Amino acid sequence: MLQMMIFLRISSLFFAASATAEAPFLKYSRNFRRARLLPTRSVFTTSEGNDHASSSSYSLTSTINKLRGGSKGDGENDSTPTIRPYLPHTLTVRDSIMIAHSFHNHPSFGPAGGLHGATYTVDVEFASASLHRECNWVIDIGVALDILADVLDKYNYKNLDDVFGDRVMTTTEFMCKVIFDGMVDKLKDKFGESGDDAFRGWIKVTLWESHKAWGSYEGPCL
Repeated sequence: MLQMMIFLRISSLFFAASATAEAPFLKYSRNFRRARLLPTRSVFTTSEGNDHASSSSYSLTSTINKLRGGSKGDGENDSTPTIRPYLPHTLTVRDSIMIAHSFHNHPSFGPAGGLHGATYTVDVEFASASLHRECNWVIDIGVALDILADVLDKYNYKNLDDVFGDRVMTTTEFMCKVIFDGMVDKLKDKFGESGDDAFRGWIKVTLWESHKAWGSYEGPCL
């Protein structure tokens, strides 16, 4: 009987010590799970009140935005959005161009460094926050197709080496930006800076080299 009482006493002391030793780990584990359930908080937030969420979250967001070509950093007052906002309505139109170009025998491009031909499929996505109040469209499809055709006409059946001159590498990525700029200029010419019928939103230009490779460029319009 005495031996049993001694055994039970030792056991209770052992489990009490174990619970005390595990307490900090359990406390951290619970806090970590809690942090994971709160997307606006940082895992560095602790129950003792040392809240690093604001600074760490902002720093992470700022870094990601910069990597994506996004926000330009603290203290800059440029009102032009650099990260695509939530724009639920989209419309995409498509056309194609046939071009010739070279990469001026640059060794990095291998066999493509010499003169060769290419056919690009060109998609332009228009995104806006709301539909036209009367017509319920993002943009008139006919207008969008006409503007895209007008922009591409400058390059269709052309040698891009002649259009852009020597030493300009007319890569897919480069041409996406060129076509994007052309679209923005044409839209401004069409709609001006104001007017109820003007498209206001975001456009994304995608050039498809093939089903295996494509490039894109996007940004605000008007």
